[in-house]
Amino acid sequence: MKTSELVKKQCEFFETGETFSVKFRKQQLKKLLVAIEANKQEIFAALKSDLGKTEIESYMSEIGMVNSEIKYLLRHLRCFARPRRVVSELSNFPAKYYSVPVPKGNVLIMSPWNYPLLLTLEPLADAIAAGNTAIVKPSAYSPATSDIIKRIIEENFEPNYIAVVTGGRDENKDLLQQNFDHIFFTGSKAVGHEVLKHAEVHMTPVTLELGGKSPCVVDKSANIRMAAKRIVFGKLLNVGQTCVAPDYVLAQKEIYDELLKELKNQIAEQYGTNTLNNINYGKIISEKHFNRLTELLADQKIYYGGKCNREQLKIEPTIIKNPKLDSPIMKEEIFGPILPVVPYGTERDALNIIQKNPTPLALYVFTRDKGIENYFLKKVQFGGGCVNDTLMHIATSRLAFGGVGTSGMGAYHGKRGFDTFSHHKSIVKKGKMELPVRYRPVTKAKEKLIKKFM
Repeated sequence: MKTSELVKKQCEFFETGETFSVKFRKQQLKKLLVAIEANKQEIFAALKSDLGKTEIESYMSEIGMVNSEIKYLLRHLRCFARPRRVVSELSNFPAKYYSVPVPKGNVLIMSPWNYPLLLTLEPLADAIAAGNTAIVKPSAYSPATSDIIKRIIEENFEPNYIAVVTGGRDENKDLLQQNFDHIFFTGSKAVGHEVLKHAEVHMTPVTLELGGKSPCVVDKSANIRMAAKRIVFGKLLNVGQTCVAPDYVLAQKEIYDELLKELKNQIAEQYGTNTLNNINYGKIISEKHFNRLTELLADQKIYYGGKCNREQLKIEPTIIKNPKLDSPIMKEEIFGPILPVVPYGTERDALNIIQKNPTPLALYVFTRDKGIENYFLKKVQFGGGCVNDTLMHIATSRLAFGGVGTSGMGAYHGKRGFDTFSHHKSIVKKGKMELPVRYRPVTKAKEKLIKKFM
């Protein structure tokens, strides 16, 4: 079926009003939840094929998080979809103020390869909960997972309600030329620019979940062993191919050497000393990405790691000691298992380094000093983050996840995800009684009353 015809059929189905029913939406969410569970082993195999993920990592960072989001939506959907009363003003007495969340219509969800199941089905669940029809476009770089997503959707939903379009750039271009009611894109800034350019033609609202160099600050008061343990976890999950992974560490000079040693110890403790032969250690998504990462290592002072296996597309967890701030590794988002560690003196020094890069998607601060914590949380513009941890701010439906500035626009998860795919209609409902002062002709008495009421 041509893309334009698919869009047309979904718009026609949306116009029937069937998706507006909360009962219908909950049925579809339950159907998706059951389908994910039924295909769990196939999903594990697909993620292993595409990214080398273990079953536990696949469950923890993909299947489990999607299931958690769906269950959260099922528990709260009736409340989310309810009209919201607002206190009315004297100037409009007597009247009832309220807002009604309604679905936006036909939406496009474009997802990346690094968390191909999570970043496809989590926004889809939010779109379903809000009552939309949807076309899903998973990444061509994770073909095995894209295939299982396509099969799950086609076996459980009619294409005039939810459909999957697979393929590469040509399919992306064709989809972006269609007139959608909302576009939800997760991926690189370069492609994000293209999405915005095409959305502008139809004045389509867009949610962009992009990336950025997310800094991790370790203050001298921090618990160094705990900091190293949690940084290694956050950096090496999915072999560093995570948009909110700590991209580089800023360590205060007093604890710089201690942190380097502890990071090295934690890598060995969590992944072993021969990582390239560890079957539970994943791989880089493609040779192109592998080449880009190995080029970043050129002329760098490697403190730990650095070995590569081109045949397996594996790169050891690698720590870079004190890289030059103008080198590519400190300018580009790394998106791999390479961690530059930069010493800093004062908080102002660290802030200057952070502010030389575009707005980060995440910020991580390790400290036991409340003043230091507040300094970085207030001074740095970022999407979301953690104090004394990494990544965990995205692992809940109770907190919105999204970027700011160059790291993205809009947010989702839980209620915010429902709102992203909804339009909130503002309504004023009047009865027979009214205040006649608003009608002409204007008199001095009316003028005084208007000023008093407003």
